[in-house]
Amino acid sequence: MGSDQNHQLIIMRHAKSDRGADHKHDFDRPLSDRGNHDAKKIALWLVEQKLLPDIIVVSPARRVHETADIVCSILGFETKNIYWANAIYEASLGDLLKIIKDNTKQHKTMLLIGHNPGMDNLLCYLSENAPAFTPSGKLLTTSAIAVLEYKNKRIETEPQSAKLIRLMRPKEL
Repeated sequence: MGSDQNHQLIIMRHAKSDRGADHKHDFDRPLSDRGNHDAKKIALWLVEQKLLPDIIVVSPARRVHETADIVCSILGFETKNIYWANAIYEASLGDLLKIIKDNTKQHKTMLLIGHNPGMDNLLCYLSENAPAFTPSGKLLTTSAIAVLEYKNKRIETEPQSAKLIRLMRPKEL
């Protein structure tokens, strides 16, 4: 990554999970077949767009862990370098802002993979331009990616501190 590149925060909602009766606890739900497919599609899109993070911060919930494994394998990012943040699971906006502050000092491009409603709230809070909702009223669908750009300055957590440059959902690919 060149030193003249703008800093970016990439927000990703985990891929579609399996809500089958075998999974008693929300935390333990695995990805569905569609989730596996969509995570691969979005990861390939990240590669095509040359959106390669230098840090990936992830919720430890099973569906997020599996999403991150797929994304990392396609990006060529070693999973041993993932930062697992327990606070992302059921995170408030404040929790997510703290995670970003604590993990971006040395990094230009961060990929944060987590859950809704937190990811939606974070996107709306940080983006200076309003993100587009789907016709059914959703913002970050499963596996969706939002790319926020900070003009040649570090990633910040102030309201409307970044420009939303891309919002990509698997169905749009």
